[in-house]
Order: sequence, then structure tokens, then C-alpha cells
Amino acid sequence: MTGTSMTGASMTGATTLRALHHGRAPGDPLVLPNPWDAATARVLAAAGFPALATPSAGIAASLGYRDGEIPADEMFAAVARIARAVDVPVTADIEGGYGLAPAEIVDRLLEAGAVGCNLEDGDRAADALKDARRQADWLAEVRAAAGDRLVINARVDVFVRGAGARGRGAGGRAESTDPTDPTDPTDPERLAEEAIDRGRRYVAAGADCVYPIFAPPRLLPRLAAGIGAPLNAMAKPDGPSVRELGESGATRVTFGPGLFRRALAAVEDIAEQLRPT
Repeated sequence: MTGTSMTGASMTGATTLRALHHGRAPGDPLVLPNPWDAATARVLAAAGFPALATPSAGIAASLGYRDGEIPADEMFAAVARIARAVDVPVTADIEGGYGLAPAEIVDRLLEAGAVGCNLEDGDRAADALKDARRQADWLAEVRAAAGDRLVINARVDVFVRGAGARGRGAGGRAESTDPTDPTDPTDPERLAEEAIDRGRRYVAAGADCVYPIFAPPRLLPRLAAGIGAPLNAMAKPDGPSVRELGESGATRVTFGPGLFRRALAAVEDIAEQLRPT
């Protein structure tokens, strides 16, 4: 594919995916299932889903890596195989960007055929949050490099790693740097405040959607109202239904590595049945 046709295809796919985030009725969120290879992508596209979202943890596990340890080249290659296999838009979870410069991130996503991406504000190595201002500036650089060719889903990790304005205690647990402060920095209400602040910054920087991963479902209405942009929520087997998440304020729903884990559990059941008695 030539550079011109690649840009045109990216613009069309990104425009389609971006439009799917808007004008949705409550209880009817955009459902983006998460394929980890070309075969699962084809199954999900054939089922009628209008777009797909690759899961970083699912792809890593399928290739023999732990979550967060897959090399960038292998992740982009996996995304490319998925994008080539289907005719619907594909957005890719590329974690924190693998240390790549914004322009290189954009180039590699477009070369892989992706028209969107997840970019997280958690620092996995430090088990902490990145500075919100610097993360917003970085996202603005990604947006400037991408133009309208990518739908950016800014992941907010405060419900994973605690409040960013705090220090880290034993085991990486967030804790107050002020011993007279009676508030608990891991309290969901306090984390919601920071998630809203970060989400607003990222939207102002050019993000299309905000993903406060692992946010308690009861906080979704507050987060949606406070951030004022399309909100991504993760559906869990033991949690609210897709419809309920949408009614609570989620614009789009993804499943992380959940589908991969369910498929693996099915293979384990089959393997048990195949064992000689």
C-alpha cells in the first residue's frame, strides 16, 4: 500500500471509529471485543461487530510473554496480522508506547493498519503514575503527529496505581506525604477526583476517549459527567452487563484479556476431556 493510500485508508477507518463513539443512546455503548490473533479477529468481525480493539495482555500471553513484557516489534506485528485479517477498524492497546517518540508511535500504528490506540499513564517499571501534565503534553505530541488518522483512547491508571499526587508506600501502595492528612489516597472517591482531572487534561490534549481502567461501576456516572468526553469501561464476567455499563455512562465497552482467558479456560476443559481415564 502506498503512503497516500495508507493515509486515506487510515483517515477513513479513524473517521468511522470516531463516529461510532458519538450519538449513542444510554444503554447502547460501542462494544469492542478484543481479538488476540487473526483467527479470533475474523470470528468477531463475522459476528457483526463494527470495530475491534486488541488487548495488550491477551496478545502478550498468546505469544508467550507476561503482560507488559512483550517487545514492541512483536506487538506491532501482531496488530498488523489482526488488521490485515478484517475489514473493520482496529484500535490497538500499545501500553505506554514502548518508549517510542510520538511520531514513531503514529508511523508504526499506521503501518500496522491500526486506526486507534490505547495509551496508558501508568509507569509499569516504577509501579506509579506518570506526571499528568507531562503525560498530557506527550499525548498532545501524539495527536499532532497523527492528525485525525488515529482515535486516541487515553487510559487513566489511578484505580490501578493510586493517587498520582502521592508518594509510594511499602509494596508500591500510594500513601500520603503529609502525616497530618487524614484522607486515604486509595479511597475510590479521591481517586475519582484525580481520574477526572487527568481525563480532562488528556481530552484537552487531543484524546478522543478516556479509559479509567478498573473504575468501580458506581463511579462511572460521576466520571462521565466530570470528564465530559466518551468514556471506556471494562466489562467483567462478575460485573454489570454491557447495557448496565452504558446506562451508567460508558460510551464504549471493552473486555481486556477477558475473552482470551475464557477461550483458554475452554481449551483447558477440552484438554481435561482428552486425557485418558
